[in-house]
Amino acid sequence: MTTQIAITLGIIVGALVLFGTEKLRVDVVALLVLLTVALTGLIGPEEVFAGFSNPAVITVWAVYIVSGGLFKTGVADILGKFILRLSGESEMRLIVVIMLTCGIISAFMNNVGATAMLLPAVVSISRQTKVPVSKLLIPLSFSSLLGGKLTLIGTPANILATSIVAENGLPTFGFFDFTPIGLVVFGTGILYMMFIGRHLLPVRQAPGEEQATQILRKYISEVRVLPNGRLAGQTLFESRLGADYDLTVIAIIRDELEITSLDRDMCIQPDDILLVEGKVENLMRARDNLGLAIETEPHIQLDELDDEGAYIVEATLAPRSSMVGRSLRSIQFRDRYGYNVLAIYRQGEVITQRLQSVDLQFGDALLLQGPRRRLTGLNAKNDFMVLEPVTISPRRQRKMPISIGLMILVVGLVLFAGFNIATAMVIGAVAMVLTGCLTMDEAYQSIDWRTVFLVAGMLPLGTAMEATGTASYLADLLLGAVGGLGPVAALGGIYLLAALITQPMSNAAAMVLVVPIALDTALGLGANHLTFTLAVVIGAATSFLTPVGHKANVLVFGPGGYKFFDYARVGAPLTVFLFIVTMIALPILYPLFP
Repeated sequence: MTTQIAITLGIIVGALVLFGTEKLRVDVVALLVLLTVALTGLIGPEEVFAGFSNPAVITVWAVYIVSGGLFKTGVADILGKFILRLSGESEMRLIVVIMLTCGIISAFMNNVGATAMLLPAVVSISRQTKVPVSKLLIPLSFSSLLGGKLTLIGTPANILATSIVAENGLPTFGFFDFTPIGLVVFGTGILYMMFIGRHLLPVRQAPGEEQATQILRKYISEVRVLPNGRLAGQTLFESRLGADYDLTVIAIIRDELEITSLDRDMCIQPDDILLVEGKVENLMRARDNLGLAIETEPHIQLDELDDEGAYIVEATLAPRSSMVGRSLRSIQFRDRYGYNVLAIYRQGEVITQRLQSVDLQFGDALLLQGPRRRLTGLNAKNDFMVLEPVTISPRRQRKMPISIGLMILVVGLVLFAGFNIATAMVIGAVAMVLTGCLTMDEAYQSIDWRTVFLVAGMLPLGTAMEATGTASYLADLLLGAVGGLGPVAALGGIYLLAALITQPMSNAAAMVLVVPIALDTALGLGANHLTFTLAVVIGAATSFLTPVGHKANVLVFGPGGYKFFDYARVGAPLTVFLFIVTMIALPILYPLFP
């Protein structure tokens, strides 16, 4: 082993540890990898930053913008109605139709975007049909991962694998070259979920209106503001009821009128009755310190709260939310969005205390109460996603045929006009903005910059693996271990390596590490390099064992009311089935020896 190979292996191990521990963001890890490759001199300066101009990176951000155009023009509303009309109230049919719909969408837009697009519709369908939402959201997430294998642009990993093959001077994939094996994998996933997986799914409901009422009844109280009390004449912000006493004012009853549209500047008047949520001991402290009298006879029932002003809704953090790691207090949630947070559902637990101090995490489901008219504003800021269909403005809806037409145009340019995929996707992205399907600011917000920097930062490591001979070294180790058992065993080894490595890191990063090894293994055997590359692509898509294995899994975690090991219970058998089916079908569809 040469010194350069040893250094490269050290960088790979370090990256795996950092990805696995999640101490740093994935894009930060990728940039550290880039800098380490540069500082150790494994490749030249011009190659270190070549990733940022790589066609794969350009294609990735363009795909996000095109996906954003489809999302903003209300395609999800049409799809939700289509799912309900086609499936009725049958649980099995619902799962099948949801998986088919999401999988097909994922073939033409990024899988996190496809999951986010359908998530509100599926939650709404669950409420209408009384099918537990936990029976529908893991199938939704898994189908987006499987459907992403149907076309070249289905996931950033597909685009990256194609680019790596081309950079090695080998024939690469066309737009639909993934489709034959993709259909086999996708079909296997649907059949598994129909007959086995759905019986392993838990029966749970995330916090909805019924649970919200239970939470409120447990912690709700009515207090009267005494004329000589400290609160009389103060605003809600000045009262510090939330900051000092962890009490949330849900409504104010004044002169027998119910006020539910509250903001920080709402002035409290003597003899106001405050409907507050919070623990009894906190309420007692506030009573003694602020001059409040607890009302023994309720003036209003929870069920009688004005639905327009005290509407209860669920929301989750959007895929590219800037609110991750920030507390409700730091973002002034109620003042910004007009909603009270009643509870946060996280990893199977309901958090109701000290909510203002809780740092938000991706995957949290928030139970909100506030005016229905502000739903659109809550959804429009790209930080939170309301878990029910939100009305799209008629002006935007009229753009829907244009956004769909532009997606078809992109595919047509690649298939029939011979355009490079990066060029075609950029044309589609620019056209989405020019036609008003989304604004330029929304285009920037649609891009998952973490993925862009992850791909651009990790590409130099792939280059270093080839330049230093590390890929050949690892391929020789693999051939030494399983090569004597035949090419199918080597193919299986590559698949399992990709499936194993993708668990602690993104599948895009797994592509950078495993595709060079797959190519050298195939060339060493004289086998079809495309077959071995596809084994990596499919193996790296099996992020079914944990909720953190893929962003699509995290996105449905809170809204589905799931616990950590629900994913492994459903995903482990699917992983085994996919391995067996792929090992049978892949050599048939893409012969090992061309």
